[in-house]
Amino acid sequence: MRLYRPCVITKNCESMDNLREDRLFFAFKLVAGLIFLLLINVVGAVYAQPSSSEGNPDRPNIIFLLTDDHRADALGVMGNPIIQTPHLDAMAQAGYLFRNAYVTTSICAVSRASILSGQYMSRHRINDFSTDFTESVLANTYPMLLKQAGYHIGFVGKYGVGNQSPGDQFDFWSCWEQGQPPYWLKNGAGQDVHQTDSVEHDIMRFLDEYGTEDAPFCLSVSFKAPHELDGDPPIYQIQERFRSLYTDVNIPPQPNGGADAWAGTPPFFHDDKSIARKRWDGLLGSEEHYQTNVKNYYRLITGVDEVVGKLREKLSALGIDDRTVIIFMGDNGFCLGNHGLEGKWFGYEESVRVPLIVYDPRKPASTPSDIQPMALNIDVAPTILAYAGVPIPATMQGMDLRQTALKGKPTRPAFFYEHTFMGSPGIPKVEGVVGKRYKYMIYTEHGYEELFDLEHDPYELSNVAEDEAYAQQLKQMRARYAALKQAAQ
Repeated sequence: MRLYRPCVITKNCESMDNLREDRLFFAFKLVAGLIFLLLINVVGAVYAQPSSSEGNPDRPNIIFLLTDDHRADALGVMGNPIIQTPHLDAMAQAGYLFRNAYVTTSICAVSRASILSGQYMSRHRINDFSTDFTESVLANTYPMLLKQAGYHIGFVGKYGVGNQSPGDQFDFWSCWEQGQPPYWLKNGAGQDVHQTDSVEHDIMRFLDEYGTEDAPFCLSVSFKAPHELDGDPPIYQIQERFRSLYTDVNIPPQPNGGADAWAGTPPFFHDDKSIARKRWDGLLGSEEHYQTNVKNYYRLITGVDEVVGKLREKLSALGIDDRTVIIFMGDNGFCLGNHGLEGKWFGYEESVRVPLIVYDPRKPASTPSDIQPMALNIDVAPTILAYAGVPIPATMQGMDLRQTALKGKPTRPAFFYEHTFMGSPGIPKVEGVVGKRYKYMIYTEHGYEELFDLEHDPYELSNVAEDEAYAQQLKQMRARYAALKQAAQ
């Protein structure tokens, strides 16, 4: 860009001496002007650069917290009268609590890929535990886009997508990269440390390093809790300090957990190779197992809640709590004996609904905290980018929750659900549509359809797919399923 227009020599220049004087004078003005502009730019840059104490309110720090197998009702603020989650409850009450949050595929690796990419499985193509992101999809995940925008990025805990670690692309990386981590890890002194406590330690290390920097940061945190430790049977391994918690309470039975509910599941669920039923038998199949393991599930979540409290204390001590957005979510739901099953995978409410909290310290006190419109795991990435002021790629299929649910703009009435990992008899493949009132599922290997009227049957005990009274609704849901499946590609 030209700062000065070139001198034009005209007939008014009376002599060569005058011309030389004009040129010298012009050169002097040019140099002086350039020096002046340079000084202005330097001084402006110094004053425009936010200090570590003030930050830039338009580019907040962002922390994303993810729990594993955390069903929606396993929070006190979601109406659970037993579980103790005071720090998460307080964050939800001061922030935004999404009452109707779901995942588009209820299994760890696929859901995590959807969270990072903002895409359905049908688009990001990760449908198992070994497939990695392609370079182009990874480049358009929220951490990589934030890095390009000047954010420091970190990842702590369970990464859980594919076999190839992207750790060298992060400023801070402390992850268990080979699938599901164990609960007990060794620290540098050879001592056993619970994975939840290890995650807390790494959060603090990250904040000590980047919490006082001028540039904003985005830290992604992934707990193993409350996932069971896989085995035959699987077990829950808890921190010793929580062992006495909940001992004096009785966990009530699941409203849809009896023999009749199990009998109403698809007939091919009743194969002796059914993983959900085998795990139910080992973890929940007796009253003693049920009481012990649901309490351990709750204890693991309380352990995560403890970390959330310490995290918020740390942010306050660093003086950055007023400019740090915290998002909390579960990677999928979980059946604790619902329909006679243990696990996730299928389209039942307990499997696909998760907790979701967005805490923004700048939220006006007058703004409601309870958010009713539907939110999805694919909304996390675009919402994080929107908070950072980073353009949302057209490849992302989720919504900016600030523009939809938080500002009352139109949101989705239903979403496409898909789960294709493994297949029958272990985990039958299923696809469908989850709506506000009706839910349609089809087990694609068997052509078996389910239709639930959630308004009259919230526990999904009565499949009305063959009920003539719902014939028109079934037809409409089939059409919606076909359309949403196509749109998810």
